[in-house]
Amino acid sequence: MDPSTSRPAVVIDNGTGYTKMGFAGNVEPCFILPTVVAANESFVNQPRALTKGSNWLAQHSAGVMADLDFFIGEEALSRSKSSSNYNLSNPIKHGQVDNWDSMERFWQQCIFNYLRCDPEDHYFLLTESPMTAPENREYTGEIMFETFNVPGLYIAVQPVLALAAGYTASKCEMTGVVVDVGDGATHVVPVAEGYVIGSSIKSIPISGKDVTLFVQQLMKERGEHLPAEDSFEIARKVKEMHCYTCSDIVKEFNKHDKEPGKYTKHWRGTKPKTGAPYSCDVGYERFLGPEVFFSPEIFYSDFVTPLPEVIDRCIQSAPIDTRRALYKNIVLSGGSTMFKDFHRRLQRDLKKIVDDRILASDARLGGNVKAQPVEVNVVSNPIQRYAVWFGGSVLASTPEFFAACHTKTEYEEYGASICRTNPVFKGMY
Repeated sequence: MDPSTSRPAVVIDNGTGYTKMGFAGNVEPCFILPTVVAANESFVNQPRALTKGSNWLAQHSAGVMADLDFFIGEEALSRSKSSSNYNLSNPIKHGQVDNWDSMERFWQQCIFNYLRCDPEDHYFLLTESPMTAPENREYTGEIMFETFNVPGLYIAVQPVLALAAGYTASKCEMTGVVVDVGDGATHVVPVAEGYVIGSSIKSIPISGKDVTLFVQQLMKERGEHLPAEDSFEIARKVKEMHCYTCSDIVKEFNKHDKEPGKYTKHWRGTKPKTGAPYSCDVGYERFLGPEVFFSPEIFYSDFVTPLPEVIDRCIQSAPIDTRRALYKNIVLSGGSTMFKDFHRRLQRDLKKIVDDRILASDARLGGNVKAQPVEVNVVSNPIQRYAVWFGGSVLASTPEFFAACHTKTEYEEYGASICRTNPVFKGMY
């Protein structure tokens, strides 16, 4: 028996904004850190001596140092602020890996510096966006098996893991629609019996980052004096701490106008360069930020389809025999679904679309045939912030997990192409 199957698997969920990592069997990830890498570019940019007898050893060691001198997560952000030598890069953009060198460095620090484990002793579960190309899975497999020499690898689809998190019911329900709103991408993915219905996946260009940009824009337009270099970070913190979803935007404006003292929050901070204190008010942006998902036209001119309508279209394009089950189990996942009352607003708007369709259908049939009401249920849970990671932890704790993984032996025999196909769960459920 392989000794690494007796140890807990390592679960790493790489998102555009944040990476969640930990060991299978835990309820929460051990670390949640921003997916950024700060590499020291000063070694690379050193002018090369033109003389033939230039010190090749110095150049070689400079290259080695450049490879070793990098930071990830919060550490990377603070380094890039304190020193101009460090260049920040985001390895993942819009849910897809954009820079494989940075990604490899990022994984290296995750495994050795944060989780502090030997990759040769643990099976690995990594996650991918539903729109990932098979070539990307090959690259991931190549890095994991060649660089880190892992004994086994499983690349799971994020929405399926969010369903496998099983917080929807006492029994793990593997049919449902996952609304995954992350920092860089939003996907609406229908899953039937654990299998993704690929043709019905909908992807929209509104994500958590856009909410932050909108909050930042609103505060600037209102004339709040924010330090320019920190304004995005302030907008992000304001979004996370004070934003909520309202049921009626006009009523909300009236409430804020009647009692500004009750609803306006204050933000205080110090300017990073001068250390001078500043303060600003947080008003309408508290409810206007998340409103971008329900009325995109307030921020976007080219994309104006509200999220509830996108979900409805997604379910309507799925096979007819799965639709009722899909409406019944709409699962939220990702940090940008954590706004207060987000699930209630989504359920209300979606229910209205569905009920209006049933009424129109009844009217068309002249009342001769009555349609059965459709149950719409949007499931919310405090764990949805890292539902994907938790689903991975649950999945990698099952005995069947190790049998479903691609192993190092298979990789050596067949090559990276084994990672291209990922039969979802291989009949695990």
